[in-house]
Amino acid sequence: MGTHPNGPSQVLDSHSSEAQSLLEWINSHDGCLGSKVSEIFGGKLPFLFKVLSVNKALSIQAHPNKEHAEKLHASRPDVYKDPNHKPEMAIAITEYEGLCGFRPTSEVKEYLENVAEFAAIIGDAATSLIQSSDDAQAKVGLKKCFTALMTTPSDSVKKHLDSLVSKIKAMKEKGQDSSLYLGDLITRLNSQFPGDVGCFCAYFLNHVVLQPGEAMFLGPNLPHAYLSGDCMECMACSDNVVRAGLTPKYKDVETLCEMLEYKPSTASDNIFQPHKDPSDPCITVYDPPVKDFSVMKIQVPFSNTVSTYKMKPLNGPSILIVISGSATLKSSGDAMGLGRGNVIFIPASSQVSLEFEKEELVMFQAYCDPQ
Repeated sequence: MGTHPNGPSQVLDSHSSEAQSLLEWINSHDGCLGSKVSEIFGGKLPFLFKVLSVNKALSIQAHPNKEHAEKLHASRPDVYKDPNHKPEMAIAITEYEGLCGFRPTSEVKEYLENVAEFAAIIGDAATSLIQSSDDAQAKVGLKKCFTALMTTPSDSVKKHLDSLVSKIKAMKEKGQDSSLYLGDLITRLNSQFPGDVGCFCAYFLNHVVLQPGEAMFLGPNLPHAYLSGDCMECMACSDNVVRAGLTPKYKDVETLCEMLEYKPSTASDNIFQPHKDPSDPCITVYDPPVKDFSVMKIQVPFSNTVSTYKMKPLNGPSILIVISGSATLKSSGDAMGLGRGNVIFIPASSQVSLEFEKEELVMFQAYCDPQ
């Protein structure tokens, strides 16, 4: 949902019977982005909004910052097709699972000590991490170890991974606990991407499981992968992804290993905390540290009577999607029915109200409203 050329939204205006691209609609309606958004983002809608349903792991990856994105686009425009950064946020609709950020060094050291196949791939590079005694040394050690893994020849990766998976399966057949080896996760990833180096990344990256309503914010140079579940995803208007595992797509291992932020963290560190809107108990705000986008979850409770919910007017543009329930949207004298899956583009400063009854109304609204 947005204006990116790789998949632009189509708009059916209430005053026209023919659809046009959202980009064309925005360009033909002066002021619909709001003056500040137009000024900051050059008259462009600055975000993309997605419903993402993950049934198979989505690549070990990271996104470049703005300066790096410009350099990558200039040097390899065939791979990195735009010069923009791509911070993104995933808000869980169902239980949602991913890998995010480097684990505490104590955990990585434990896997190096206990998982022989993992230690064999890392080899001598493990010494710098095992002997690290402060944060600076830990970062250097993590980089050496992760780079050693990602640059290991594929035949060696496959040999060690096959050995590890066989060991885990034998343990399970004997009723033994394989959690020390991340047995369930490793075998699942290997079943999806047999012999892939990304399977070993589970020993480096935090395994994060979000409950509905919880979120992850993925800033620049943060390694991550989505594993399973349904989410609302919002990001800056870009398609810049540097991948290196769990994917059939182009892998840029050297760039990924150089750009990553080798900062140890915990799984809970990587859960983004939203806040309730103090002026509206129906709204939960996910407000990341970027100007490009924020997201509101709007959950209007069940009512036995016809009720009206007035949406908060914003100084910038927004895109609204209905997750459950139905309503009649009213704005500037127009009215239209909304139901599950319907998507509305709302121009800046619009006055919008919703009439609904006999069911809870759940919506997500991505918006840009820089203060």
